Amino acid sequence: SSSSSSQSGGGGRPPLPLWQRLAVVSVLGGAAAGAWLHLRAQREQERRRRWARELRELALGQGDFQLLDHTGRPRRKADFRGQWVLLYFGFTHCPDVCPDELEKLSRAVELLEADAALPPLQPLFVTVDPERDDVAAVARYVRDFHPRLLGLTGSPEQVRAAGGAYRVYARAGPKDEDGDYIVDHTVVIYLLGPDGLFLDYYGRGKTPAQIADSVRRHMQTYEPLPD
Repeated sequence: SSSSSSQSGGGGRPPLPLWQRLAVVSVLGGAAAGAWLHLRAQREQERRRRWARELRELALGQGDFQLLDHTGRPRRKADFRGQWVLLYFGFTHCPDVCPDELEKLSRAVELLEADAALPPLQPLFVTVDPERDDVAAVARYVRDFHPRLLGLTGSPEQVRAAGGAYRVYARAGPKDEDGDYIVDHTVVIYLLGPDGLFLDYYGRGKTPAQIADSVRRHMQTYEPLPD
């Protein structure tokens, strides 16, 4: 009849069973999803490469430095690659702020050292007062803090270059009748990752426990930058 003829499509091939149609849709959908996932992975990889390039170009602390540690050994920023670093800029004649901050830094390092699952952390002190803070003065100063605190100094030009790499402000005030003076400077503890890049900073309001918690989170979620 005409009705049966129209249902059969004029004598053409009968429609596929429902299960076969669903299988075809599933295969096509799977292929499309696979292609989409592959494209998304490529885009994510490219995004991470672009992010890595931008971070390397824009991150604080990208400039290398050449200084002397408190044993007189030459040190460059590259010497600390592969290590986590907490870095503080200050001066040995600082009456209260620098000792307080270095005590805080030292305590944070101790808290992190108590967790054997975490990688080691190198504490660094860089003077902003090279005129008075020679190697011997820095060596005497760092003895009062964490036993692994490494003090760094150098020529005025070297110290300015090191501070400039981290946007550190430092300006010596007027001298008193004894020739003494205070250096106004940025009061920040910097966190550097194993690739040498600036990751975080901690101002005066942070406690040792808060710094340790933040560093721990960075360590636990750290992923090396792609090449």
